[in-house]
Amino acid sequence: MTMQVSETSAEGLKREYTVTVPAADIDTAMNGRLEELAQTVNLPGFRPGKVPMTLLRKRYGDAVRGEVLEQTIQESWQQALTEKELRPASEPKVEIVTFEEGADLEYKLAVELMPEIEQMDFAKLELERQVVPVSDGDVETSLERLAENRTEYETADGRAAEEGDQVVVDFKGTIDGEEFPGSSMEGIELVLGQRAFFPGFEEEVVGMKAGENKEIKVTVPDDFGNEELQGKEITFDVTAHDVRAPKTASVDDELAKASGFEDLDALKTGIREQLEREYGQLSRAGLKRVLLDKLADEVSFELPEGIVDGEFEAIWTQVMDAKEKDALDEDDKGKSEDELKDHYRGIAERRVRLGLYLAEVGRANNITVTQDDLNRAMHTEAARFPGQEAAVLEYFQKNESAKQELQAPIFEEKVVDFIVEMAKVTDKDVTLEELMQIEKAEEGAEA
Repeated sequence: MTMQVSETSAEGLKREYTVTVPAADIDTAMNGRLEELAQTVNLPGFRPGKVPMTLLRKRYGDAVRGEVLEQTIQESWQQALTEKELRPASEPKVEIVTFEEGADLEYKLAVELMPEIEQMDFAKLELERQVVPVSDGDVETSLERLAENRTEYETADGRAAEEGDQVVVDFKGTIDGEEFPGSSMEGIELVLGQRAFFPGFEEEVVGMKAGENKEIKVTVPDDFGNEELQGKEITFDVTAHDVRAPKTASVDDELAKASGFEDLDALKTGIREQLEREYGQLSRAGLKRVLLDKLADEVSFELPEGIVDGEFEAIWTQVMDAKEKDALDEDDKGKSEDELKDHYRGIAERRVRLGLYLAEVGRANNITVTQDDLNRAMHTEAARFPGQEAAVLEYFQKNESAKQELQAPIFEEKVVDFIVEMAKVTDKDVTLEELMQIEKAEEGAEA
């Protein structure tokens, strides 16, 4: 395609051009499209392929002209940027100046460019990774928790219910003598101490024996999930049918076999390996945050204003939604709107800077997301929905946008791994509690 491109403005990363496409090229494209139509269109009195061009222009000219305009603009601006070796940061904006029959097509092209991004020497980057060694005590604690989760309950004749017991009860609740939805149930197995029912109810069941009937009154707290019941007094008529004492499973080979392992030693090995994976994931997440903080401090380049604006608007919408629901962060509640905007504009700039930098590192080092990467991610997502795996996989296969949502975090993780592999990483042993405190503090700072 022949065309003329003239730069009319250059300010920072923003460029504006005037693009002119000769009328002859437009006519050639028009004729080519009309000839394609002539092979398939059916008009009374004419065989396909024999409809006169003048009639086709009269009948379909306007529609074809609009189609040609859209295609010509799309192809011409892409060609213009390619010839000038420009990398747009986002979709260019087009404003048509003239597009009349027999005249040249002229339009204005406004584009914001990707900045020049220099890569640092990652071999000089020093990072500290917080590592939690798995202790024998961690394994024993997990074993005890596993045994507790396999607790069984046995009827204890004549026993007065205690904390931790399971009590089978019938109850009927009323407010001012009237029942309400969900107020009456039979044969409920209530484990005392789990606080799974109305606040104050379980405490009153403590001490009841099988066959005993009792009236229990509770006042529903103001923060209870059901707003219609908040602040009201409920009277329950409760009958206990069975009191069952807990029997925690023993930590032995039987527990191991029930958990799918050959014996207790194999179970301990499995638990240790699982803890090592979990602690490793926490350490890796912490190392990634350390890396991103360092990059945010040390990397500097001009940011595309349009991308920053878009990121800020997305963040600001969430902030305003939180404010509407009175769910703003405590540190934000005392700030003016201008202070909030300055703060979150800074967060938007940080996100854009890091995103562009990681993208450039990936591009410069040929880091890509392979089909195998996507397949693993899709199967991981599908595994989160037991029984619906096939439907989830089909959803991803049929939705390109859903695949792209998976692709972005995979790419980021691969770039982070690439940088970490070259950096100088030193490990520091910490306890799980210390690591969690660090994680909480850093998450609070990010929020």
